[in-house]
Amino acid sequence: MWKRMLKSYDYSLIAAFLILCLFGLMMIYSASSVIAVQKYEVSSGFFYDKQKFHVIIAFLAFSVMAIFPYKKLKAKRFLLCITGGMFLTLFLLFLFGSVSNNAQSWFQIGARSIQPSEFTKLVIIIYMAAAFSKKQKNINSLNDSIAPPVIILLGVVFLVAIEPDFGTAFIILLIGLTILLSSGIKMKKLAKFALLLAILGVTISPLFIWQKDNIFSEERMSRVTSYLDPFRYEEDAGYHLVNSYIAIGSGGLTGRGLGQSVQKLGYLPEPHTDFIMSVIAEELGVIGVIIAIGGLAFIILRGLFTSIKCRDPFGAMLAVGISSMIGIQSFINLGGVSGVIPITGVPLPFISYGGSSLVLLSISMGILVNISMHTKYEKNYKS
Repeated sequence: MWKRMLKSYDYSLIAAFLILCLFGLMMIYSASSVIAVQKYEVSSGFFYDKQKFHVIIAFLAFSVMAIFPYKKLKAKRFLLCITGGMFLTLFLLFLFGSVSNNAQSWFQIGARSIQPSEFTKLVIIIYMAAAFSKKQKNINSLNDSIAPPVIILLGVVFLVAIEPDFGTAFIILLIGLTILLSSGIKMKKLAKFALLLAILGVTISPLFIWQKDNIFSEERMSRVTSYLDPFRYEEDAGYHLVNSYIAIGSGGLTGRGLGQSVQKLGYLPEPHTDFIMSVIAEELGVIGVIIAIGGLAFIILRGLFTSIKCRDPFGAMLAVGISSMIGIQSFINLGGVSGVIPITGVPLPFISYGGSSLVLLSISMGILVNISMHTKYEKNYKS
């Protein structure tokens, strides 16, 4: 049995995950070595050493979840624990959370910080996939099947939005909607439900007046104006995007060479996090960009392929949710650094610096690999 299971693992998917993580670790060292000394007054390998620790934890988490049977994730007691824990941690943020970039989104534990909203993405995926898979016989019932998961989703989106972290809240909402669309609910039912939600949204919108200074803050509005015309504001709000353009444009086909970026020398504000793709383009050129985007695209498409092949509704929706999470985050990050959409501060999956994001994605990848393995195993040995 174990030999058959080992043969059923998708080793190309595992390889893509490992390559992206190690590629990201290499680029973090290159991108952060100068800013670590210049801005943070620490050793040049500070961020690299921290990310190396994150990668080790991430690989362990991935290994555990790749072996753990994914079907056990829909156990009622487990779902109650993770959804209850999710809401509890989001509430505790308002009491004990630390503020970074004008958002109270972090728990500071010694020298390390944890961002609960990152893990909220996976909890929402597991909860909604479990809820809809258990209601397949009555999936079009508004009160019984559709409303409860959507209410949970909107509650989470609201709590994350008032931190305020609108970027993460928007990603969670899109992930939830992706699972909703893949659940098997008829489009007519979804259209009616969407209309009800729109009416509800207009009704409760006055409640957000107290957050208008955060929603329409000068910093957030400057992101929109600089997106529309970055060169007009190149000394102010458009500074980030203009320098990202310079980095991307100066890389050419093969780049300046690893470690030879000019824009990371104090021009790009966060070269090891949000703008790491700009450094990749400058140092490794089109070839480096293809490696990064190609690896991400392979994982996303492989995940969607797994969801199509999976006969279990829970596994299929989990695969869709995880693939959409990686795809949405990748699009928002890449769109921001290239000027396709306004900059939102979303990290590039597997590559950008950050422990919470990497561990979450590694757990998710472990689950996806486990779904892929069980799908192949059941097809080859149980059909």
